[in-house]
Amino acid sequence: MQSGTLQTSNLYFCTMNIPKGKKVYFASDNHLGAPNQEKSRLREKQFVAWLDAIKKDAAAIYLMGDLFDVWIEYKRVIPKGFVRVLGKLAELADSGIPIYFFVGNHDLWMRDYFQRELGIEVHHHPIDLSVGNARFFVGHGDGLGPQDKGYKFMKKIFTNALSKWLFRWLHPDWGVSLGQYMSQKNKLISGAKDVKFMGEEKEWLVAYCKRKLKQEHFDYFIFGHRHLPLDIKLNESARYINLGDWITHFTYAVYDGRSLELKKWKRNFND
Repeated sequence: MQSGTLQTSNLYFCTMNIPKGKKVYFASDNHLGAPNQEKSRLREKQFVAWLDAIKKDAAAIYLMGDLFDVWIEYKRVIPKGFVRVLGKLAELADSGIPIYFFVGNHDLWMRDYFQRELGIEVHHHPIDLSVGNARFFVGHGDGLGPQDKGYKFMKKIFTNALSKWLFRWLHPDWGVSLGQYMSQKNKLISGAKDVKFMGEEKEWLVAYCKRKLKQEHFDYFIFGHRHLPLDIKLNESARYINLGDWITHFTYAVYDGRSLELKKWKRNFND
């Protein structure tokens, strides 16, 4: 259970302890809705099966962004579909399992629906998380590091108050359709080039982690966004974990209070 939360500027400091026999789970980048509803629904069912499997020992679940390929949330309207995953998340939250969601580059305009309807805490920035004696730096990973300059510029435009005000006057049919088109056609949003490993020296999230370590110590850096399952040793006591995705890899991370492991879900598309 989470036992404390403190905000300083944009960084939240969170602490939690893991009850005996429980674990903390991390997953990212489902991109539900892509490339079409039929194929997306197969992956959605697999993710729901995973959520159902981990509920017996989950102390907390961290969803690290881009759960949906497009999520444009209006004041009274949300995108159509995704009832299976939303229902399962509501069930787990109602059962007392804390769930935390990190906004990614495909769900920049998430408002308060998850908080109000599902009881899921939403974060728009990385957090400093202490779990027992281990210290984590966790976030989606977009816009961090020395690169990603084009996306950083685009994010400033899309998160600008005027842009959001103008977009809200579009009919949701137009707004969601435009979001879907941009998600698949704009490489800055889609992250099409983020699915290849560039080598440790060129990985900008590795560079970000190493720079952060010069300022203060973290045991684990956990991000999504790159769509690659990565476990990179940064120094003798720190690791960078990228969670991969639920499109190709079906990977996730689990921490049991002693060690963190990157695992693969044994999917079955016959379900």
